[in-house]
Amino acid sequence: MQNELQQLGQEWAAAEVRGDVSALATMLADDFVGVGPLGFTLTREQWLDRHRSGDLVYEEIIWEDVDIRVHDCAAIAIGLQTQRARYRGHPVDGRLRASQIYIRAGDPWQIEGVQLSSLPQAPETAPPSSV
Repeated sequence: MQNELQQLGQEWAAAEVRGDVSALATMLADDFVGVGPLGFTLTREQWLDRHRSGDLVYEEIIWEDVDIRVHDCAAIAIGLQTQRARYRGHPVDGRLRASQIYIRAGDPWQIEGVQLSSLPQAPETAPPSSV
């Protein structure tokens, strides 16, 4: 089951990069909610509309260091998402802590929710100030 959910996470990342609304619509549960890195929430349709409109374009998503916990018909994956992307032409590159919530109400597993949290950038190293 862990491998199946690892695969779903990778397929999700690939579909986001392709902007593949059909594939994402199959993966996302009807009552899916996405929470963006700034705290906004998107319904399933709003999540898909990011791609339909062309507002969001991913060049790359790396979904890695994923820990998955499975409980009967639900599971949660917590990992790192590194992305190169543009929203309405503006760069939204970043490294995010991401949680994906999966449910199984039959077959296959679906993504019930995604929570994205920005990770702070490492401070730039500055030379010591002279006193």
